[in-house]
Amino acid sequence: MSTAQALPATLPPARRERLALFGVLAALYMAQAIPSYLIAAALPPIMREAGISRAAIGYLSLLFLPLVLKFLWAPLIDRVRPFARAHRAGWVIVTQVGVIGCILALLPLGPTHVPGIIGIGFLASLLISTQDIATDGYAVKRLRPEDRAVGNAIQGGAVALGVVVGGTLSLVLYHHVGWAGMLLTAAAFSLAPLAAAFFMREGEPAPAAAPRPSIRAFLRRPEVRTILWVALTYRVSEGLVKAMEGPYLVDAGVPLDRIGYLSGVSAMTAGLAGSGIAALLVRRYGTAATLGLLGALRTLCFALFTAHALGMVLGLWPLFGAAGFQTLIRYMEIVALYSLFMAVSSTDQPGTDFTILACAQLVVYLVGSLVSGKLADLLGYGALFGLATLLSGLATLATVRMLGAGRAGHSA
Repeated sequence: MSTAQALPATLPPARRERLALFGVLAALYMAQAIPSYLIAAALPPIMREAGISRAAIGYLSLLFLPLVLKFLWAPLIDRVRPFARAHRAGWVIVTQVGVIGCILALLPLGPTHVPGIIGIGFLASLLISTQDIATDGYAVKRLRPEDRAVGNAIQGGAVALGVVVGGTLSLVLYHHVGWAGMLLTAAAFSLAPLAAAFFMREGEPAPAAAPRPSIRAFLRRPEVRTILWVALTYRVSEGLVKAMEGPYLVDAGVPLDRIGYLSGVSAMTAGLAGSGIAALLVRRYGTAATLGLLGALRTLCFALFTAHALGMVLGLWPLFGAAGFQTLIRYMEIVALYSLFMAVSSTDQPGTDFTILACAQLVVYLVGSLVSGKLADLLGYGALFGLATLLSGLATLATVRMLGAGRAGHSA
């Protein structure tokens, strides 16, 4: 029985199919989010509490490398069917089983075993990245143009639920029951989204005469060049702040379980409410205006981090507010950026085109994350957050200018 058949029969067929697609996409994106945020959100503060240096924690950003380089094998995912009757669904099944195995492989290690965590985490990142290519390609092919913003908002909400399990719940469980209990729970929750792969609707294999997916085919299209520059510019400041947010909260005296609750509450409100608001903004005002507004708010948020680190703002509540607001902005801007990326992705190679643009926006994020720990050690948190504030403002101005006063945004 398909997901559409499971919905009430009183709904019009087209609406039932639309809701079924949204449900499948929600489960697929949550499948990626649980292990991703276990590594990205839970492990850094856990390792910091265990005495690992900020520089070593910064090296966890190497696990983002497959997310940046996945465009290299994206044409292969668009082209190869793991199973005769399951193209992208087959990739989801294979990679999700592998990810669960990686989570279980962390059990014999502890939070101080940095080489082991990085090695297993890197393999998990390879699998998650490959799954992401398949899922994004499926979304590009199946979402109608008018549903792109809504689909990406649903992705944001699904990721938020994954954050609660992979990040918040993991931190709370580690605080109360330890390393093994945390990992076993994350593995158990990662089993459920596998069911979504069996409800993916896919067509027959492409005819032999169909264009061969490739990176060169993407680069030959002049309409994607401006969007590629936007992808390389807009998030240039975020890695500097996000990679050190957890360690900064620990150094400010915030207990791990409270950090977990903070990330969970902000993820739930930001992922669900923020993504919905962003979808409405994109549909009404376009991506250029939406990204301009969100970039300005992000710059103010980073300025508050700077003021707190320099002692100009005191107390933990302003810091909690800045951390929560940063999460809200991040979910909203992803909805706007991904809607823009989908608009210029070709149906002949949807996974490849979307992946190249998604990788581009991760490149600068990865660079910032890699150097964030070193900068914090050398210059202090205040200088680090101040640099991020400056870069955020410049990137916002550049993005709005490149999108041409909203013309590219409204075309999305």
